[in-house]
Amino acid sequence: MDNYLYKGLRKRLVNQIIKQGISDKKVLDAIEKVPRHLFMESSFSVFAYKNKAFPIGSGQTISQPYTVAFQTEILEVEVGDKILEIGTGSGYQTAILSEMGAKVFTLERYKNLYLKAKNLLTKLGYKANLFYKDGTLGMPNYAPFDKILVTAGAKNIPKYFLEQLKIGGKLVIPVGDNNLQIMTRISKISKNKLEKQEYGNFIFVPLLKGIV
Repeated sequence: MDNYLYKGLRKRLVNQIIKQGISDKKVLDAIEKVPRHLFMESSFSVFAYKNKAFPIGSGQTISQPYTVAFQTEILEVEVGDKILEIGTGSGYQTAILSEMGAKVFTLERYKNLYLKAKNLLTKLGYKANLFYKDGTLGMPNYAPFDKILVTAGAKNIPKYFLEQLKIGGKLVIPVGDNNLQIMTRISKISKNKLEKQEYGNFIFVPLLKGIV
């Protein structure tokens, strides 16, 4: 499943994203540990440690490693954080958060991706909580969350996410149209006060309602 070649390629990938500005050691350690090639279709696994996004089926992608690292870094993950992830996809981002000691609740609208990610994460020993569910509604039964991470582009920030975020918590979400989004972090200062920071342009698949 994993070998010295892949481990060497991960080390090289980490050095590459350090040059791009990622500095959180916990994030870098997780990128170096998680075997990204196992989260990809076998025909793409030879390219797993290139800093690129690749298709995973159902019109979805596994994000570029830099993007995963960037979102994770600005989320400011702490050990024991209860994190809601919207869009399980391949399960790679879920594995990164789990590797960093977070308690992850992750939602996926595509049944085939949900089943594949659940099987792989279990096989790798990650104890994340996966749900086949419409991610746009969040997870009210398990709220509040310390952090919420959205891995799909939203036209605006759904109110459910803000309602399900703890005071002192952070939401990281790409906001924009289907062609381009601005990476946005919302910090919930108090019940009625939010602080917004923007971090530049990214491209994600759109955040969609319903299950498939």
